[in-house]
Amino acid sequence: MSGAIYPDLEGKVVLVTGGGSGIGAEIVRHFARQKSRVVFVDIAREASEAVVAGCRDAGGDVTFKYCDLTDIPSLKRAIAEVRNQTGPVQILINNAAHDERHPTETVTEELWDDRIAVNLKHQFFAAQAVLPDMREARAGAIVNFGSVSWMVGQGGMAAYTAAKSAVLGLTRSLARDYGPYNVRVNAIAPGWIMTERQITKWMTPEGEVELMQRQCLKRKMVPADIAKFTVFLASDEASGCTNQHYVVDGGWV
Repeated sequence: MSGAIYPDLEGKVVLVTGGGSGIGAEIVRHFARQKSRVVFVDIAREASEAVVAGCRDAGGDVTFKYCDLTDIPSLKRAIAEVRNQTGPVQILINNAAHDERHPTETVTEELWDDRIAVNLKHQFFAAQAVLPDMREARAGAIVNFGSVSWMVGQGGMAAYTAAKSAVLGLTRSLARDYGPYNVRVNAIAPGWIMTERQITKWMTPEGEVELMQRQCLKRKMVPADIAKFTVFLASDEASGCTNQHYVVDGGWV
């Protein structure tokens, strides 16, 4: 693992949602490399425990807490436990999401509510839970994860793209409200990142050809591309950055 080291991140309490796999796991590893005190929540126990073991073997301070993010009371309890055991959250990375495809004709009210819950709702309530401490400290950084899917007009997942486009509005509202307290809130929209899930479920030879035609950079984007930028955005090197939506997609959009 390579990349810049930001001394101000050492010892910072970082909470990552969905840190057990994919982009989230790579974000956890990169903050651990910064010597941050990292706590992540996830619903996948086995994968999450493997991430913890790997980070601790490398000397990282990483803790996993089981949590179903669609259960908001459980999310609030998990964040309260982090505060009591580790200290107030200073950096929140709202990464967790689920990009399952869903043809419009088959979407029920229950499915719609579930897609909003897993892709958007928890971001607001996680932020709500940590913002009072950030306001009191007059410092903090929140990074919310969106997606380029709505920007490229991707079909077959209307509830997902609706939720991810809403992340931008949430980000800008929170940035405006908490900017006077020196709390920065930004959003990242990843492109097509080659996580194990994406490679297994969605990447086809035809899809790869199309991606290489559309991207400016003629290489596959990987989770580290997103993790490195996330760490930068949380650091003091990005102290003037807030209320923004950063696309990290290799020039796809």
